[in-house]
Amino acid sequence: MEVLEAIKTRRSVRRFAPEAVPDEALRAVLEAARWAPSWANTQCWEVVVVKDPEKKRALSELLVPERNPARDAVANAPVVLAVCGRRGVSGFYKGKAVTEKGDWLMFDVALAAQNMALAAHALGLGTVMVGAIDHGRASEVLSIPDDVELVVLMPLGKPAEEPRAPKRKRLDEFVHLDTYGKPFG
Repeated sequence: MEVLEAIKTRRSVRRFAPEAVPDEALRAVLEAARWAPSWANTQCWEVVVVKDPEKKRALSELLVPERNPARDAVANAPVVLAVCGRRGVSGFYKGKAVTEKGDWLMFDVALAAQNMALAAHALGLGTVMVGAIDHGRASEVLSIPDDVELVVLMPLGKPAEEPRAPKRKRLDEFVHLDTYGKPFG
């Protein structure tokens, strides 16, 4: 699958077929994270692969609000990837934040997560980014250390159905030329 095709056709998947994710495909998805760009090549991401049904159920119960549409996906996907970042690494030089933005872990973790989502799609798998969770309690369920921050859960599996594409903004609605507010074209 071509990269631009993967970008345009990837969808958030919340319903999965019950079949297992082949180990080779899982490794390919994880390998995609490895090649994501990061601040000064710090590669701050960490991934917990969750296959245990009880852990997945426990994580699903920590989604907010209670009627979160991804709750079933986290509980029932064959695999859930808990994508995390090590604090104080990305965006830091000699222990100090380089910019006013502080820790860049969210940015770098998002790049790794997007790589994984695109790789999954190219392999016929689906994912959804789940960030509306009780991060503290979910970190406890997964024994994530204090210097590592859970950012997003990504249920992973073969889609049970093909989701439709949502409406997207036109370029002229968000692209500016030289200064903000000047139309791009």
